Amino acid sequence: MSNNVNAQTGFLERTFKLNENKTNVKTEIIAGITTFMTMGYILAVNPGILSAAGMDPGGVFTATALSAVIATLIMAFAANYPFVLAPGMGLNAFFAFTVCGIMGHSWEFALTAVFLEGIIFILLSFVNAREAIVNAIPMNLKNAVSVGIGLFIAFIGFQGAGIIVNDDAVLVKLGDVTSPAAIVAILGIIITGILLHKKVKGAILIGILASTIIGLPLGVTPMPEKIVSLPPSLSQVAFKLNFSEIFTLDMLVVLFTFLFVDVFDTIGTLIGVASKADMLDEKGTLPRVKPALFADAVGTTVGALLGTSTVTTYVESASGVAEGGRTGLTALTSAVLFALALFLAPLFGIIPSAATAPALIIVGLFMMSPIKKINLDDFTEAIPAFLTIIMMPIAYSIAEGIVFGMVSYALLKLLTGKGKEVSPVIYILSVLFVLKYIFL
Repeated sequence: MSNNVNAQTGFLERTFKLNENKTNVKTEIIAGITTFMTMGYILAVNPGILSAAGMDPGGVFTATALSAVIATLIMAFAANYPFVLAPGMGLNAFFAFTVCGIMGHSWEFALTAVFLEGIIFILLSFVNAREAIVNAIPMNLKNAVSVGIGLFIAFIGFQGAGIIVNDDAVLVKLGDVTSPAAIVAILGIIITGILLHKKVKGAILIGILASTIIGLPLGVTPMPEKIVSLPPSLSQVAFKLNFSEIFTLDMLVVLFTFLFVDVFDTIGTLIGVASKADMLDEKGTLPRVKPALFADAVGTTVGALLGTSTVTTYVESASGVAEGGRTGLTALTSAVLFALALFLAPLFGIIPSAATAPALIIVGLFMMSPIKKINLDDFTEAIPAFLTIIMMPIAYSIAEGIVFGMVSYALLKLLTGKGKEVSPVIYILSVLFVLKYIFL
């Protein structure tokens, strides 16, 4: 028995270089479970959103899980990073409510746009175009991206618990903190904070489980009707592409929007989480970024064929990194859990957003540490960094935060005689961003 365990441990060490990355099997598995627990909500949320476009929610559930498994396995074995992928929030809303709602197109049209986006991403990965973008972003902005993502995911956590709610007069306001969901989240933050102070391994995961249990008597956590079920059929959503309108202006607009948001959401997430985990090298670049970007390109393409919206790297990967995840074994663990979720959908579906909110809020705190590395004395560096940070939560978009940061960086450097400090790639992107806002 011990020989088998040693052989398995040896395989994992060779595959994921655990010692080199100063981690171990237990830490990586706990990190992978934690990441899955903080982003497993997508298995419930994505079918709900895409069903608004007329898609079969059962089929979308299966497509969501399978696309997450495939893309995350590529990330685990090809890139050896602890990043987990799944159909992205925001992009699924654009799919359902803008393309299929406001623009009036069929969900088959939208899936075709996602498929084409994936193909283009695969081609861009081969010519290193996205890798060049990642490497061109200056270090100050990379640190700012990490901080901005921290505020963004904390904001998502507060929303998920109903602590922050919509207000037509002032946009957002404090919700009812005496509501059951808010109480679950607040107690979860306290429990997680105590565990972190005591340096308990798996503190974030334990906090999620404790919050879920607390939610039972408060009516926040539903009791599952059953635990095990077969995966719903894909027959109503898989391979339903429609190429009859691919040369229309609407397809061009939709395709560009998918491309734009996914490129910069993915790049922002990779940079932000990698910065927090000290994975960037001395030049501020992310080693093995090409296979990391390739993972979401393949995930998006396969996901569209299976019947779901754009697959992207999840910012919630930061929760696993915060638990010590440093290698692809973290991602592999999450992928295995997504596969299991196909058969345990009723059980995984009971974890409420109020129970994952404490994890997102605490991880938001962890993501703030790179702010100490930002040069706040040079205003051509400080202002773009600040705009990057603040625009992510208030625009509710990682991509838009990066846009404001990049464009302001290029303009301030150029107009203060420091234009040579800026990569030509940043200038080109800034022009494209401005044109996008003007014409789209």
